[in-house]
Amino acid sequence: MILEGKRALITGAAGGIGSATARAFAREGARVALVDMDEEALASLRGDQFVALRGDVADAADVSRYFDEAVDTLGGLDILFNNAGVEGLVCPVQDYDDDAFDRVMRVNVRGVWLNLKRAVQIMLEQGTGGSIVNTSSGGGLRGLPFMSAYVGSKHAVLGLTRSSAVELGGSGIRVNAICPGPTDTRMMKSLEEQRAERMGVSAEGSEGGFSAPIPMGRYGTPEEIAETVAFLASDGASFITGAAIAIDGGRTAV
Repeated sequence: MILEGKRALITGAAGGIGSATARAFAREGARVALVDMDEEALASLRGDQFVALRGDVADAADVSRYFDEAVDTLGGLDILFNNAGVEGLVCPVQDYDDDAFDRVMRVNVRGVWLNLKRAVQIMLEQGTGGSIVNTSSGGGLRGLPFMSAYVGSKHAVLGLTRSSAVELGGSGIRVNAICPGPTDTRMMKSLEEQRAERMGVSAEGSEGGFSAPIPMGRYGTPEEIAETVAFLASDGASFITGAAIAIDGGRTAV
């Protein structure tokens, strides 16, 4: 029960990593506000520990509204898992659609920024510190071909994480990022399908192209990512801030 009594908000809570983390937080004793655009998927996460809130992470007014609702319901805020994101296109940079690029930046950068900003405001007002965990990616630690918007956005998440951690170091608010490698989620299936179409290979061949460079030889599971998030959110990580934690089966060690 490493999060007993904690109050958390998770964006992108209906997705694979978001929902796994919601369950991990609840198991560890937290009460959790779940934010996503997909109300039907949110409804599948049932339990006394959960409060479901529909919201657009990149709309400033919506962000303010659902944070206020979460704080009113939970009685405060100790943890933000800033997780919502989109994958964008698998496409050469010279052919990348402008509107698709803007959507990736809107969700993955503006969305992370707005939620980070509002959580910090609330935590500073409370004066009791807190933990913010942003979702970057293995693509935030290196370049990946045909994913310029996604990789650029995830590098930006690390910049926001590190700058905020330095700025807030004396406040008791810790800001860290996770950098998952390929993980068994809907987003990964989308990337596999797009890569298969672009490279002219089978779905199995596309998956193999992503998994082959991983020393452990497989994708991660959402539950494995969630365990790291729960630790970073807990008081057990009290001297960790500004970190970018790779959860990738050794991919970034190669």
